Amino acid sequence: MEEREQGEKMSMLIFKSLLISLLLVFSSRHTVAEKKINHHSKSTYIIYTDKFSMPSSFNDHLLWYDSSLKSVSDSAERLYTYQHVAHGFSTRLTTQEAELLSKQPGILSVIPEIRYDLHTTRTPEFLGLEKFITLSLASGRQSDVVVGVLDTGVWPELKSFDDKGLGPVPSSWKGECERGKNFGPANCNKKLVGARFFAKGYEAAFGPIDESTESKSPRDDDGHGTHTSTTAAGSAVAGASLFGFANGTARGMATQARVATYKVCWLGGCFSSDIAAGIDKAIADGVNILSMSIGGGLTDYYRDTIAIGTFAATAHRILVSNSAGNGGPSQASLSNVAPWLTTVGAGTIDRDFPAYVTLGNGKSYTGVSLYNGKLPPKSPIPIVYAGNVSGDSEGSLCSKGSLIAAKVAGKIVICDRGGNARVEKGLVVKSAGGSGMILANSEDYGEELVADSYLLPAIALGQKSSNVLKKYVFSSPNPTAKLSFGGTHLGVQPSPVVAAFSSRGPNLLTPKVLKPDLIAPGVNILAGWTGAVGPTGMTEDTRHVEFNIISGTSMSCPHVSGLAALLKGTHPEWSPAAIRSALMTTSYRTYKNGQTLKDVYTGLPATPFDFGAGHVDPVAAFDPGLVYDATVDDYLSFFCALNYSSYQIKLVARRDFTCSKRKKYRVEDLNYPSFAVPFNTAFGVKGGSQKPTAVQYKRTLTNVGAPATYKVSVTQSPSVKIVVEPQTLSFRQLNEKKSYTVTFTSSSKPSGTNSFAYLEWSDGKHKVSSPIAFSWT
Repeated sequence: MEEREQGEKMSMLIFKSLLISLLLVFSSRHTVAEKKINHHSKSTYIIYTDKFSMPSSFNDHLLWYDSSLKSVSDSAERLYTYQHVAHGFSTRLTTQEAELLSKQPGILSVIPEIRYDLHTTRTPEFLGLEKFITLSLASGRQSDVVVGVLDTGVWPELKSFDDKGLGPVPSSWKGECERGKNFGPANCNKKLVGARFFAKGYEAAFGPIDESTESKSPRDDDGHGTHTSTTAAGSAVAGASLFGFANGTARGMATQARVATYKVCWLGGCFSSDIAAGIDKAIADGVNILSMSIGGGLTDYYRDTIAIGTFAATAHRILVSNSAGNGGPSQASLSNVAPWLTTVGAGTIDRDFPAYVTLGNGKSYTGVSLYNGKLPPKSPIPIVYAGNVSGDSEGSLCSKGSLIAAKVAGKIVICDRGGNARVEKGLVVKSAGGSGMILANSEDYGEELVADSYLLPAIALGQKSSNVLKKYVFSSPNPTAKLSFGGTHLGVQPSPVVAAFSSRGPNLLTPKVLKPDLIAPGVNILAGWTGAVGPTGMTEDTRHVEFNIISGTSMSCPHVSGLAALLKGTHPEWSPAAIRSALMTTSYRTYKNGQTLKDVYTGLPATPFDFGAGHVDPVAAFDPGLVYDATVDDYLSFFCALNYSSYQIKLVARRDFTCSKRKKYRVEDLNYPSFAVPFNTAFGVKGGSQKPTAVQYKRTLTNVGAPATYKVSVTQSPSVKIVVEPQTLSFRQLNEKKSYTVTFTSSSKPSGTNSFAYLEWSDGKHKVSSPIAFSWT
């Protein structure tokens, strides 16, 4: 789904500082007036309790919760009561009241509310899904899978939610369609089987919802939730397009799966108490897959509402797919790094929407655009740089009111990308009387091109072309240009490439766990849209569309959610970790010519810190041969390896667990499908020579195919010696497990700070591949 771009540069800095950041770099499509928050000295808190420590004077947890609140506040009431993501509740308290409550018996933690802001016709063919869908449908179980989507709600009237051909709703489903403004049970069917909304945290922060501007119901007023849900599991719709662009049959990844939406995000953001309530209800309803294009900064897992909630979902055998974030191309900009999550970055597909600018000197440059209005003049017209026709110090960004109309009227204006939404820049130019706009990439965005449906003739150009264009404008006494538009082009190569905005590793919170896990299509994706706003999301945009084309890791996340639903329907016995492993170990990292996938930002080969295991390949994932499985017990051992106390483990896992003093716990032994190996360069030095540093990792593979013998191969890093023992694993039966160790030895630091290698097990038919990322600090 398309995303708001306000503060693109700032979001990178926020990520670097590990503050709350936007997952949807392009998400600011609504021009929402900032509402001044008046807490009356109170804020929302999520209260985590130990249910086994309830005082004996109570026989009901709700009575205990209420009594605890009354002991510290005369007016506080419960907003939500949680049953699955936590034992506890949320409420409004002053700082002093929260401190007093935290000291009461049975209260584990009092965590302040966090506000999160949100992070297709061609992708099924690009992913080779026709063959996969045939195989999956043959199993007859895809329609038993329910994909839950936590987002901005749903626009149920779309054809993408048509339930034609679907059988009865699975008997295990316990969800429902809640009533609210312009929404009720009649809006649901055998496709859209559930729709709920959660607004108590939002209203506690902002006051009652203004129902003249947004619906207090599951209805989607933004478009983001409709786009993500139809990407994951929308029904097939013939003749879909956006103004004729990307014309074809639009279908979600899992067309036969059911959809349940949980509206936890509003025009003012997504609040952690609402998110926790949404996850809690999704677990109770019985979803099989949970798709969340939401996230924020990095914090310890036991303090992270999303990590805690999704751990509970994983414990209920629900695979949770999350967007990696849109903090790229900055390094270490990831969100959602918990090892029980499937963290998804973004890549391009082989479809583009070319547009052209021809300068007065005869030279022509190619960009992208989804403009479909009145065509500009065929003859050249004057072109100016916004910074030269503005009275504002940052006038080059084309912010509201920054352009001088007398200097802009009838001309094409070059606006620098960043600072405010791309489509908003076009509106600023149009309002000042400009005839067209060229969006010029800076170094922050490189050659990344994201198409938009502008309200005036406009084209986005990469950094190199933009620099040449500006040089021409600055040096020519009478610079001119003309714009033209090329429609839809297929077969664009190379593809995929890693999107510049896609967040990158390394994983600062847990450096020995490689993230992101993989990438999927996330640039210029066509999917369903709300009827409440136009494709740009701006109030000035009165156009109404059933489908929209947008970009972000919010788009790549539901692709993987839908593919996970296909795998769940085909292999219902597989755990969330097994499904993630199948998707990761079968991903590809090279083009057909053998070259490594590229990073669009640099034009150079990408690395596992950019694409994780590689680009998802659903056809191969259907039959992975072997998987790296993991259970809740493995994650409990992971917490012990992080030196978590029993108290901290209980906050995440909602259970009593004490790390054994007799057992050595190591993050290196978490059964993950990839390897991240950080080395400390403080080598011991004797006689001027460095002492080699060796670390050993352990993994266990489970056979999910026919009996076979697998042999290992390793692409060696020049800086690290890699030894695998044993080098052969023989599996005689289904679900048989075999373990191996990998020893990595580094004798010196390489010229750079990172190095990469790959480990692969193969029986001649299957290739079970794992990336290895080395770093030196």
